[in-house]
Amino acid sequence: MEWFTAPDYWLSRLVFQRALAAVYLVAFLTAALQFRALLGERGMLPIPRFVARVPFKRAPSLFQLHYSDRFFAACAWAGCAVSAALLAGLDSLLPLWGAMLLWLVPWVLYLSIVNVGQTWYGFGWESLLLEVGFLTVFLGNDEVAPPIVVLFLLRWILFRVEFGAGLIKLRGDACWRNLTCLYHHHETQPMPGPLSWFFHHLPRPLHRAEVAANHVTQLVVPFLLFTPQPIATAAASLMIVTQLWLVLSGNFSWLNWITIVLALSAIEFPTTPPSVADAPLWYEIVVLAVAALLVGLSYQPVRNMISRRQVMNRSFDPLHLVNTYGAFGSVSRIRYEVVVEGTTEPVPREDSDWREYEFKGKPGDPRHWPRQFAPYHLRLDWMMWFAALSPAYAGSWFGALVERLLENDRATLKLLRRSPFPPDEPPRFVRARLFRYRYTTWRELRETGACWERTYVREYLPPTRLAGVAQRS
Repeated sequence: MEWFTAPDYWLSRLVFQRALAAVYLVAFLTAALQFRALLGERGMLPIPRFVARVPFKRAPSLFQLHYSDRFFAACAWAGCAVSAALLAGLDSLLPLWGAMLLWLVPWVLYLSIVNVGQTWYGFGWESLLLEVGFLTVFLGNDEVAPPIVVLFLLRWILFRVEFGAGLIKLRGDACWRNLTCLYHHHETQPMPGPLSWFFHHLPRPLHRAEVAANHVTQLVVPFLLFTPQPIATAAASLMIVTQLWLVLSGNFSWLNWITIVLALSAIEFPTTPPSVADAPLWYEIVVLAVAALLVGLSYQPVRNMISRRQVMNRSFDPLHLVNTYGAFGSVSRIRYEVVVEGTTEPVPREDSDWREYEFKGKPGDPRHWPRQFAPYHLRLDWMMWFAALSPAYAGSWFGALVERLLENDRATLKLLRRSPFPPDEPPRFVRARLFRYRYTTWRELRETGACWERTYVREYLPPTRLAGVAQRS
């Protein structure tokens, strides 16, 4: 079928696939380096405990069949290896069916991780990576030109990401409608970046202009993705510029980067396509069947988008094939942070020698300037932001975190920037306190060198010890 492929998009496919492989690599690296403390056999939310109560059909995963920390590590590092191979272009050296199978491997491995990841993997970009990764299996390699229907479905994902985010803002917080959300967002976002302080201090008229431009980019421009070239390329390019602006303003894991990757698939690069053979019949049948399945599964996300009770970041099937997206439907006006401290003194008092644990990404010491981590995802730091919003978000794991800190658990301490206690001297007590944080002004920054100013609000967790510690003192 001559209409089946779009030869002019061969370079778009190449750039898209290599960029997606890079995102996969970051995702698997994040899993490999953090899983023991979060999900391991002695983790805060152990996978064995999860699979014992959740059946395979609700959470399909290799780890439903077998779990050990060693097996998880093998899967995560295998995902890194396959992603690196795809980044290097191994798929282009294989026959078409071999390339499809190679792209299927990281999808199966990452699906297995996400479906047992529980709270730590409850973010929208996890499902987005899986949805994009599954569709990429059928995008082909150098043996055939890119299938038009797959390119269309990639734009359909990008449309839902942007348009869904735009709708959730209009239906959510009133500050999006009156263009004032950025008065607060850069200060209260989950994990500020090194430039977030400066973004916060931009003139307020510019903040309002940013919000207005965001509405245009998310509510109008997505429709232009389905127009003829070069309009579609211009629309995708505008989305990329917007996402790069967001990359500069904060740490949002790989959400911005996977959106950029999607936009790359819609850009028609001005190059001469190489000569390739016609797509084999079996490939056309498989691609069209998968496309029909995904179009049918799109009913639920579309229904959610047009609903007045639109929800963000939800999967409608256990394979995460078609999902709904959205971000920051509401914006906090005040930033709260949970500060975790420990002491070695046998009797905890207010004037005891309380030493603060320092996290890698979340605000702590007011003098520590935020660092750039995205697209790498600091999962514990992100969940600490939610914990500060409400203890209900931390109910399933915060107690386990405190227990691991009292044990000086090595895997848990690796998630932190610094522990105030040497390995052979764990704290006797750990407590948590809630503080209000705000950015300092230009004058305060010059005088104190601190980018944050914090004020004590209340006790979050009273001094807590392991059973039996007091008796050994």
